[in-house]
Amino acid sequence: MSQDPKHVLANTAGDEVAIEPLTVNLTVNDQARRVTVEPRMTLLDALREKLTLTGTKKACDRGECGACTVHVEGRRILSCMTLAAMVEGKRITTIEGLEQNGALHPLQSAFIEHDGFQCGFCTSGQIMSGVAMMGEARAGWPSAATAEVRRPFTLADLSRAEIQERMSGNLCRCACYPNVVDAVADAIARS
Repeated sequence: MSQDPKHVLANTAGDEVAIEPLTVNLTVNDQARRVTVEPRMTLLDALREKLTLTGTKKACDRGECGACTVHVEGRRILSCMTLAAMVEGKRITTIEGLEQNGALHPLQSAFIEHDGFQCGFCTSGQIMSGVAMMGEARAGWPSAATAEVRRPFTLADLSRAEIQERMSGNLCRCACYPNVVDAVADAIARS
């Protein structure tokens, strides 16, 4: 009856039920990875504990702060609210996967130039969200701050108010929000 506590749950009747681990195939930062996880393990924990990709931060662990933001199939998601098994076979990008051929992503460089961080804990989530937000704008997606939703939206339409609205799911305990917006605006101007 007493098994490894990591692999035992109690059912509604209070009986212990063994949980079988799953092998999940992931493509993380363009590398095929195979990990064995409990069915209830989050993508965040799989990235940090199984793949040692610790750039994605665990902060609130409730989907409220955005520090754990990663991309799945090019869209931003909260990895603390996503089970690893849910993204089987999908393309995942973490902060470690943004640099290409030794060069930082333009938004990473802009964060450095504009002091878009102090303690740095939210920085990877802020950058991942900003990169995805720029892609959403390129795709023509409006936001709650978009003044005219009937005309095509472009990256050039990303005003400070648009950037603030689209980044509002990412919290910064140090209140570096003006510098974050400056960094995103600069990266947009360079692209």
